[in-house]
Amino acid sequence: MTTNNLKSIYETLYNHYGPQHWWPGNSTFEIMVGAVLTQNTNWTNVEKAINNLKNANMLSLDAFINAENETIAELIRPAGYFNVKTKRLKNLCIWLAQMCDGDLDSLKDLPLYSIREQLLEVKGIGRETADSILLYALDMPTFVVDTYTYRILTRHMMIEPEADYDELRSYFMSSIDNNLQLFNEFHALIVQIGKNHCKPKAKCQGCPLQNLPHQLEEESF
Repeated sequence: MTTNNLKSIYETLYNHYGPQHWWPGNSTFEIMVGAVLTQNTNWTNVEKAINNLKNANMLSLDAFINAENETIAELIRPAGYFNVKTKRLKNLCIWLAQMCDGDLDSLKDLPLYSIREQLLEVKGIGRETADSILLYALDMPTFVVDTYTYRILTRHMMIEPEADYDELRSYFMSSIDNNLQLFNEFHALIVQIGKNHCKPKAKCQGCPLQNLPHQLEEESF
């Protein structure tokens, strides 16, 4: 990995887009459900599924555990892969019930590394989903890496193309302050520029990072 100046990237994106107010959700459980539903789809589809769950009074741990899989699948259909995601949500709910007996906020008192390891053992919960749950639902300072993160950093020659998820996550967490709000805002800003510009076919015109040097001097927050 090359040296970098993540501060410059963050400040450029923040000045361009402003605060993102992520993650949208009215409860810890709703944010957790959204983190699973957003796998392999866009947020517009997730919102439709979330609204269906709300209208059916299904956005609670007890409701999910007691509901039939077919019922959940039909409600989350807009998010795609609804049968697979139903099983993943059920697995997550069973784990939550075992871990905290319904008191989701009590999870916030556990060590991040410990709960992350246990989350990753839940079938269907991968690293990005686990870190999204930790950061946005449980207010734990971890960095969420996604496809946009990889594209931006490789296209600006800041990481090697073969870098994997854990390398990118460590890269951010070792280069900037271990700050919950910073991790939250930075990831949200990366998603914003990714959706607008850093697509599979890059749309560089008008991109706030268009003039960013390919190799930046190292500077921490």
